[in-house]
Amino acid sequence: MLSAWHCFAESPMTSVLTISQIESQFAGEWVLVVEPQVDENLEVLSGRVICHSKDRDEVYREAVAQRPADFAIVFTGEPAPNTAIVL
Repeated sequence: MLSAWHCFAESPMTSVLTISQIESQFAGEWVLVVEPQVDENLEVLSGRVICHSKDRDEVYREAVAQRPADFAIVFTGEPAPNTAIVL
């Protein structure tokens, strides 16, 4: 079953969103952010959303397809129990 995912290749979101706005608009999703503004710890502060989905692989495929020069992928949900996170 395919998940619902949304990419904005035809008409990308042009406004820059803060990480709070991204987290509230795309709660529990993987989000592809271009031109991210980051802090000294490389945590995303803001950027333009070009793709979002509950399916991580869809967002990664879109990143590979679009090949943005400067991007970040953000997960706006909580990790599942017993999940290992590699940075």
